Amino acid sequence: MTHSQQRLIEFLSMNSLGFTAIEALTPDASLRHFFRVKTVNSSFIACVYPLDENGKLQFEAYLDTTNLFLRAELPVARIIKFNRENLIILHEDFGDIILRDKLQNSSPEEAEKLLNEAIRLIAKIQSATTLAYELDSIAAKLKFDNEKLLWELDFFKTHYFESLLKKPLSRTENLKLEEEFLKISKKLENKACVLVHRDFHTANLMYFKNQIKIIDHQDARIGSTSYDLVSLLLDRITTLPKQEWIEEKCKLFLSEREKLGLDELSLVSFLEEFKLQSIQRCLKAIGTFSYQAVHREKKHYLIYIRPMFDAVIQACTDLNEFPTLRQIIRKNIDRG
Repeated sequence: MTHSQQRLIEFLSMNSLGFTAIEALTPDASLRHFFRVKTVNSSFIACVYPLDENGKLQFEAYLDTTNLFLRAELPVARIIKFNRENLIILHEDFGDIILRDKLQNSSPEEAEKLLNEAIRLIAKIQSATTLAYELDSIAAKLKFDNEKLLWELDFFKTHYFESLLKKPLSRTENLKLEEEFLKISKKLENKACVLVHRDFHTANLMYFKNQIKIIDHQDARIGSTSYDLVSLLLDRITTLPKQEWIEEKCKLFLSEREKLGLDELSLVSFLEEFKLQSIQRCLKAIGTFSYQAVHREKKHYLIYIRPMFDAVIQACTDLNEFPTLRQIIRKNIDRG
């Protein structure tokens, strides 16, 4: 029995919450520990946080953002019980079917329909921006500013070239790349104006009772209008999507925003932002996959690196910018 499971059992006993079984569910990339607690007639999910300062921050962020999302009528799990001393949260159980698996096992028509539903949820999250500020939510206090964006790009540089490839960049390459990263970050900081989930990919969406449900929303913050859409369409891809398909989804997204009374955005300017955000988000994800593969032995993430690099090169080419980044990627892309 793990320490986290022991903590959970003690918590359940103290609160007279009977159970028939406890099943470990911890995701690969998480430091939190998740369990499915089964009772005679139902089940719920328990999240056990580390008993340290970071655990406390994550715990409070989850409570805060869950309240925000529920107030905005977004489909996140309702909290059943929580305890600040033990850093344990019990919430609704949305089952085992992640949207990614549902899409893979659906007809092309059904998969497109489900993906469009997810896109509508992104627009609905953005419509909760004002509410986030009204509630003084932690999500309204965090932002994809220059510092945060640069940190993520530096994380990519460290863990792809140094941790994964074991081949640090030369001083000249590093300096030129830092200049381009600074340019990307400054442009995206100026675009950060709406509430974003921050990790809105198909492994963080559940399919439960014929509806899409949102999970892992505790890192919500203010970001660019395109941020979550980039994550949904490009995170963890195995082949580069056609540009016509991307444009079609962008048009749908802009239309859904307008239906909710959000500012009208031109397709041309939004596509430009989408491409810029694609560069930053894909590089950030590649950095995470590299770190997980090397430091946590999660090698299955490596299959996503090449296609996401392809997305970065495509975006750089379309924007006709960032030649150093393009050159370095092409030089190293086959070494991972």
